[in-house]
Amino acid sequence: MAVQTGLGEPRGPWFVSPELDPDGRGRWDVPGSERDAARRGWRRRMLSAAAVVALSTVSGAAAGTWAADRDAPGPAAASAAPVPAELVTAAERTVPGVVSVMVGGSSGTSASGSGFAIDNEQHIVTNDHILSRGGSGPVTVETSDGRRFTAEVVGREPGSDLAVLKVPASARLTALPLAKANSTRVGEPVLAVGSPLGLAGTVTAGIVSALNRQVRIGNGRHSAVQTDASINPGNSGGPLVNARGEVVGVNTAIATIDGNGSIGIGFAIPIDQVQQTADTIIGRGG
Repeated sequence: MAVQTGLGEPRGPWFVSPELDPDGRGRWDVPGSERDAARRGWRRRMLSAAAVVALSTVSGAAAGTWAADRDAPGPAAASAAPVPAELVTAAERTVPGVVSVMVGGSSGTSASGSGFAIDNEQHIVTNDHILSRGGSGPVTVETSDGRRFTAEVVGREPGSDLAVLKVPASARLTALPLAKANSTRVGEPVLAVGSPLGLAGTVTAGIVSALNRQVRIGNGRHSAVQTDASINPGNSGGPLVNARGEVVGVNTAIATIDGNGSIGIGFAIPIDQVQQTADTIIGRGG
């Protein structure tokens, strides 16, 4: 039986740095490992402490929750930068189309993440690793207004870490518009929307930090959108949207130091890949 401690121990794809490891063998190692100790140079040792992890949360049937420590004192929050007015509008339009995804495992473990509606047929895109961690248990989604529905798994694509669910028409989820392929620009403001640590409807702001960042996602290496929007375990499968409220990617992984949560380096699967994979799963791919 799994037991949750704090944020748990998320496991996921590792970031491969082409600059540091042109041979493709240089996965960033767990701090304190023998290989980590053998790294040469201060910069290499610092980078080896960062790993990219999937963003779903995992808990056990007998586990406590993060709420047990919610009253513990912590560091003072940094002052937030001003948020453009258009992002407020984008958030209002996006939240009704985002859901929390919960998967109950037969072994006593469960997994949770996020997802969003992509059409009026109530199809929902999410990350495949959420379903994998939850095992063969039932899949439930919770809407922004607190309603719960049992979801059908339409299909999964582990290679790209994407999956499609479907809920009844009565869910009446708002389908989110998708950005045009290759329209995302470095420096443009974005919002990450999802359920980090089970906090449904959480919205955080940032910018697109880089495009075509090589990240190990699913069973292979893929190009990802890098963002500094704060995303944490539970954000997996949620949308990264631009100031027009268009989805530019699916939040999938973050870089962390010692597994301590967001450090402002997150990765999203680009929307063109998401749309292609979702269309293939649903049966619209040609």
